[in-house]
Amino acid sequence: MTQWYFVAALLTILTSSQGILTTLSQSHGKYNYDYATVPFLAEVFKLLVSSFFLWRECKSSTRPRMTTEWRSVCLFPIPSIIYLVHNNVQFATLTYVDTSTYQIMGNLKIVTTGILFRLFLRKKLSNLQWMAIVLLAVGTTTSQVKGCGEVSCDSLLSAPMQGYMLGILSACLSALAGVYTEFLMKKNSDSLYWQNVQLYTFGVIFNIGRLLLDDFRSGFENGPWWQRLFIGYNATTWMVVLNLGSTGLLVSWLMKYADNIVKVYSTSMAMLLTMILSVYLFNFKPTLQLFLGIIICMMSLQMYFSPPSTLVDIPATTVKAPLENLKEITVD
Repeated sequence: MTQWYFVAALLTILTSSQGILTTLSQSHGKYNYDYATVPFLAEVFKLLVSSFFLWRECKSSTRPRMTTEWRSVCLFPIPSIIYLVHNNVQFATLTYVDTSTYQIMGNLKIVTTGILFRLFLRKKLSNLQWMAIVLLAVGTTTSQVKGCGEVSCDSLLSAPMQGYMLGILSACLSALAGVYTEFLMKKNSDSLYWQNVQLYTFGVIFNIGRLLLDDFRSGFENGPWWQRLFIGYNATTWMVVLNLGSTGLLVSWLMKYADNIVKVYSTSMAMLLTMILSVYLFNFKPTLQLFLGIIICMMSLQMYFSPPSTLVDIPATTVKAPLENLKEITVD
């Protein structure tokens, strides 16, 4: 479907504005609201939107396909479990490595997504596409590397081995969650909204479990989570919730009708777009590495999605003359 170009571009814009909106929602560098409630409300938003569109489909003349067997439904909590483990691994990684190293290592998920995409979904990638994926990882990493005058260059390679192993595990878990979600979306011809309802129902349940766990860890110092659900919320905070929810809906659409690689390119381009916008909004100083990273990522984008014939000049072949135009002569 050609519509994925528009959806991918919209996903890039929304993803790039996530960090900016989250920063703008702070007051004097702090959150006046419980940030753990934002993902919960985003899951509720996605569930309500998907339920509404599923209800509209059920009211139409053509009833949507919905598989209700338990062996199919029980597969939908697995992405939430993978993301739960992934979040814990992220926190563990940050105890061993600094923030700059963590951000750079996060780009490994670009390559691991391509590998799992090939192994589990059996999607064949050409040599040019593999080169493009590696170039994308190099480009995003280049844009994040700072000069030696700003941060110690030695710090990028001075972390203990446990930090690098956890960083690789985090990249693999992130890629696995995305590839598995694509598998769920494409394993049958069920309605996208029915699949979303199942996915986000478990998402809401797991987020409630996380909020309850936070309450028990703090000894209910600030009261139960439902009492502080909307405390400190303002217009910008609600924009963060709507942005996060809308991004999730677009990702599920891409998983159904496009693939994980399109999502990876959208989120990678969003990161670069965020850096560019930060130059104007937060006085972020652009670096040479940022411009080089943008150029490399654009080259990767062209290499992956363009037909090979547009990337390589194929020499014109000599046209042989038809046999009927040849004259037979006798040489003594």
